[in-house]
Amino acid sequence: MYLVAIAWLYVVVLMALAEGTSAGGTWLGAAFTLLLYGALPLGISLYLLGTPVRRRARRQAELASADGAGRDPDGRGHPPRDPVAPIGKEP
Repeated sequence: MYLVAIAWLYVVVLMALAEGTSAGGTWLGAAFTLLLYGALPLGISLYLLGTPVRRRARRQAELASADGAGRDPDGRGHPPRDPVAPIGKEP
């Protein structure tokens, strides 16, 4: 997936460079070419293609929190106490 994105950015950068250095082209046009042919469509497509990965990670995080892994037992955010009292003191 990232190989295609890198190749597309390479093509768009060359298009923008050709537009910026040509006799009838401008650097402003080259910047718009870079943004509108490269960054915007590529960002949208990578976001859409990454949706299943993000959904799977969120589902795994929810399952891990439901199991109690890494959770505070009483939910108050305090560090846990030592379960064994020191010698000579009663709880």
